Amino acid sequence: MMSLIDKYTFLIHDYETFGKHPTFDRPAQFASIRTDSNFKIIEDPNIFFCRPTNDYLPDPEAVLITGITPQQALRNGVNEAEFARHINKLFCVPDTCILGYNNINFDDEISRNLFYRNFYDPYSWSWQQGNSRWDLLNVVRACYALRPNGIEWPFNNEGKPSFRLEHLTSANNIEHINAHNAMDDVYATLALAKLIRQAQPKLFYYLYHHRRKQQLKKLVNVTTMKPLVYVSSCLGASRGNTTWIAPIAWNPYNSNELLVCDLSGDIRILDNLKTHTLDADFYSKNSTVKNNTTTVPLKLVHLNKCPVLVPANTLRSIDADRLGIHRQQCLDNLTWLRLQPKIRKKALALFSEHENFMSSDDVDTQLYNGFFNDTDRASMDIILATAPQNLPALNIDFIDPRIKSLLFRYRARNFSYTLDYDEQIFWLEHRKKIFTQPRLITYIHKLEMLYLENKDDMQKARLLRALFIYLHKNSYY
Repeated sequence: MMSLIDKYTFLIHDYETFGKHPTFDRPAQFASIRTDSNFKIIEDPNIFFCRPTNDYLPDPEAVLITGITPQQALRNGVNEAEFARHINKLFCVPDTCILGYNNINFDDEISRNLFYRNFYDPYSWSWQQGNSRWDLLNVVRACYALRPNGIEWPFNNEGKPSFRLEHLTSANNIEHINAHNAMDDVYATLALAKLIRQAQPKLFYYLYHHRRKQQLKKLVNVTTMKPLVYVSSCLGASRGNTTWIAPIAWNPYNSNELLVCDLSGDIRILDNLKTHTLDADFYSKNSTVKNNTTTVPLKLVHLNKCPVLVPANTLRSIDADRLGIHRQQCLDNLTWLRLQPKIRKKALALFSEHENFMSSDDVDTQLYNGFFNDTDRASMDIILATAPQNLPALNIDFIDPRIKSLLFRYRARNFSYTLDYDEQIFWLEHRKKIFTQPRLITYIHKLEMLYLENKDDMQKARLLRALFIYLHKNSYY
């Protein structure tokens, strides 16, 4: 089995950011190491900082977590264009599996938005030339639920398993000196991957070979509703993020989305609920998170996000009992569901009625407004190949209206010396729209409150003073 991945390398990576939102916030630091298929390091580590742009303010709470000030990033970093170029080059080495810890939901979104703003393809790095991506956090959750032996599992104050990287490394005596330092987190992720592979190699390699949607789709049979085990944070830590599910329908508008029924839930409510009620509950975040309960026992599984789907018999009775999952209830629910064809019709109606995307006027937030066509993709390659001082002379007719705005911001943020007088005025107006007086007052108030809360902590007080100084020196108000 191991020989099947010998040709691949793992690029284990991590970002530290100036905020928690991948679209609106910006990266501060990136680190990575490349290993062979046996997790032996084969290249020198990479670590670099990204300079913040002058139309952005770091989230003070993020700075307190990472310890990275904007001054440090300005002093030690490169501009975002160069930062994106370095990372894209690392990601696009053929036969690379890009691996992180919670990267599917966070780091990969940082990468996509970073590449989008800087004219690299936001997606191709994860699938072209034999490349793929994988998330060790999902593997860790699956290991706890399905094959827990060989690993020490930390629990929080509520008695629920904790999957925070720093808690797992501490419980398993893995060196992890500076959590939320990108390089230290990378080494911790590498050590944890080695531990899981050693403790549960069969599960580890099964999940590795089923990280791609093509392999996962082979497990799914919506016609017979063949049950599967699903492991996901949306199910709640109280049951080990695990349940048996029955696949109901593919999204006819997105072949990567599978609608499933949580067989542990009260599924008979589906019989009487109207489609519009299902729609309101199903797409509400409150239906899947609070108190680990679900109003509607339906879930969307995104097969292009490395979900954990395994055959039903993988969840052993001893583990189901440990997690509080009632096998007979799930079997009874499955029998009932198979006799209710109208449930599938309701499910398909959900897809047809729901609007998946809310658009924004801000071009920075429009990554998911659509793919760029080949003509525009070629134009973006020309932009990347053009020396910065020659960018103003480019005369390209773009088909997608986003590119013109992106190009202006690309120049203003990375190569401000290329702006003429009118463009400088336009950029100044852009900054004024962002840094409104109410927003700056709120920002300063937040700094003051955090300073009062942390004034006895010399390190945190220093970080907050640095943010005050940064605010003043950059003339934001």
